[in-house]
Amino acid sequence: MTMGGETPTSSLIFPVLLRPIFAKLERRDVGAAQSLRSAIMKCEQNNPGLCYDLVTAIIRRAELNVNLNEAVLRLQGNIAEADLNEYRLTRTEEPFQELNRKSVALKVILSRIPDEITDRKAFLETIKEIASAIKKLLDVVNEIGSFIPGVTGKQAVEQRKKEFVKYSKKFSTTLKEYFKEGQSNAVFISALYLIRQTNQIMLTVKSKCE
Repeated sequence: MTMGGETPTSSLIFPVLLRPIFAKLERRDVGAAQSLRSAIMKCEQNNPGLCYDLVTAIIRRAELNVNLNEAVLRLQGNIAEADLNEYRLTRTEEPFQELNRKSVALKVILSRIPDEITDRKAFLETIKEIASAIKKLLDVVNEIGSFIPGVTGKQAVEQRKKEFVKYSKKFSTTLKEYFKEGQSNAVFISALYLIRQTNQIMLTVKSKCE
């Protein structure tokens, strides 16, 4: 386990930051880019948090003043459609396509937090949008339950849903603490946890239904 192994940011470094970079590299040299991506993915799988440690080491070496939690959260809203395939369901039934839309919508709204957190009025409106997006996502997950084959599959998705609800409640608590203490980084981290759990729902549904 590396230094970044337990943080939500560490699990998002590859899909949010590194994968788009590899996509650009592929336009120049497909073979080299795919080989490098494959090697880094394998290292990350064997040593969770390795990509996080690599990026933080580069930031320190360059003497950059970067809040990585904030940066990754911002970048989540700029991911191209082509880079979302890992978390995209291919089933054509409407509930699955709706889950694709609702998961992306929630992550895009969460990615706006760094830009709006200092504007109380705008931030309060964003919080309302997040609450609505969370409810809509959970509603679709409930609807998809009837499509999931077998008891084990249904239990797996239900467990992901429970974890998502737990982090949603933690996000709400973190917001209350923010308005008392003003710790924006805690809000960024909590939002990243929600994004991670959204991704986990998508991956679980995908593995049980496709």
